[in-house]
Amino acid sequence: MKTATLAVAVLLAAGAAQAADPGIEAFNKALSDATTHMDNAATMALWEDEGVSLLPSTDPIVGKKAIAAFLDKVTQQFPGAHMTSFEMQCGGLELAGDWASEWCDEHQIVELENGKPSFDGRGRMLLVLHRGADGRWRLHREMWQPLK
Repeated sequence: MKTATLAVAVLLAAGAAQAADPGIEAFNKALSDATTHMDNAATMALWEDEGVSLLPSTDPIVGKKAIAAFLDKVTQQFPGAHMTSFEMQCGGLELAGDWASEWCDEHQIVELENGKPSFDGRGRMLLVLHRGADGRWRLHREMWQPLK
């Protein structure tokens, strides 16, 4: 369960896609960089204040503060963990004004400390993005599920 939680937390910071919109391409690159570096602050900069994360076997995590607290808790449970490999392929981009959605398949390998086996996981996410008044795309909703 802790390993799955780690994967989900890392995926809160995941993304890289061939997007038709330059702003979404920039968002996906920033999301990918934050995920690869397991950088919670960079991840949270990509969320809207009222964002919601929907994860398996977990109540909805509502609001930027709650999402940040979740990420911090997971990071504390896995001190010394670091990403050794991260790949993501996104598709199905749909744009409607200041709203967009896309789905992404990801594969990540996270090295754990003290000789624990590495986490090697795959997942699928649905991202709902919203473009703010400043023109930047941010996460509004995120749903993640593991892939076999």
